[in-house]
Amino acid sequence: MLKKIRTWAAGVIAPQNNAGGWINGDSQTYQDISWWAPSFAGQIVTKETAMRVSAVYACVRLIAGSIASLPLPVYERTTLGRKHIEDHPLFWVLNEEPTPRYTASTMWEYIVKCVLLRGDGFAIIVRDRAGRVTELIPVDTDNVIVERSGNRNAYYVQMGDKRTGYDQDDILHFPGFGFNGIRSMSVIQWAAKQSIGIAMASEEHSARFFSNGMSPSYAIKAPNKMTEEQITRLRQQVAEKAGGTANAHKPLVLTEGLDIANVAMSAVDGQLLESRKFQIIDIARAFGVPPHMIGATEVSSSWGTGIEQMTLGYVKFTLSPYLTRWEQEINRKIFRTARNFVSFDLSGLLRGDDKARADYLRQAIGGSQGPGWMTKNEARHQEYMLPIDGGDELYDPTKGNVNANNAKTPATGN
Repeated sequence: MLKKIRTWAAGVIAPQNNAGGWINGDSQTYQDISWWAPSFAGQIVTKETAMRVSAVYACVRLIAGSIASLPLPVYERTTLGRKHIEDHPLFWVLNEEPTPRYTASTMWEYIVKCVLLRGDGFAIIVRDRAGRVTELIPVDTDNVIVERSGNRNAYYVQMGDKRTGYDQDDILHFPGFGFNGIRSMSVIQWAAKQSIGIAMASEEHSARFFSNGMSPSYAIKAPNKMTEEQITRLRQQVAEKAGGTANAHKPLVLTEGLDIANVAMSAVDGQLLESRKFQIIDIARAFGVPPHMIGATEVSSSWGTGIEQMTLGYVKFTLSPYLTRWEQEINRKIFRTARNFVSFDLSGLLRGDDKARADYLRQAIGGSQGPGWMTKNEARHQEYMLPIDGGDELYDPTKGNVNANNAKTPATGN
């Protein structure tokens, strides 16, 4: 059952202190720190403006897409190990349709985007009268306020014109790095704010540079003194006739003894490309993404060679910390028991790489006379294939095949 704490009418908020935090419990959160202050480059970096930078968009899209593509099966702990429960009622909610407005994939993409840009992601847990989870409703991070109450958290969610309070057991709180019990650290606020600001300023400078016909600045020399009105009119006429890429190659006719003197291209213009390349690398570093995975192919990678090694490094150092935190959050609030749990199936990342997936499955069932850790039917199940007779035996080159009842048969090889 939903444990609603309190509900306010639209526009009514709880008391706040001068720092913008809540008076009761912990008041200071990571989001209180100069969120709207401009970067040193003069650009205001928010979750909306940051996503207009191609490197940020690529990093968020990559991580969100990777996690959204992973199956989230439900397991049961047994004395023999974990058992995959295919017909568990939560499978549909977690993998297909968490709520009528979202598919599971789009919900995960949205939550991951919120985590990467604002530090935390949230989803309301809807239960029926028997306490069974029937729906997960993702909500915007900026519409959620977290307040500490003793050793628990209370969540206040703005939905339309109503603000509703929920107990922590009825909110999935997906934290990012640096969770302090209330909020996590936003990547674009803490690690990449200045780099994104510089990238935005560089992009604006580039746009103005190209809109000016990619021409360096120049000065118009007049033989006689001109009035302010004449100078303004001349500047406007020259801008109309010669400004923009459409007029870049049209001749400019000057009369009355006027002459043009080119002004050398500044060092900022000359090094603009190098500066923008560095910002791509710096932004990728803040998000924990190898630069070559967002298009910076000229940067050498220390993550290994080949798709398999790059994917392995990306999964280990970028995705795994997120997945571990979120699995624990789902397990403790949805199942409330150690018997059942969910775990992201990382084999989903190998889809599309037939060779890597075939090599993995061949080794899993005991290829090259090595010990198998997966039966043939388990491997076939991952490929959505029907089981075969004799396919439930686990191959061990020293002990023979071991079937589901632990009965040993002579080793015959593979």
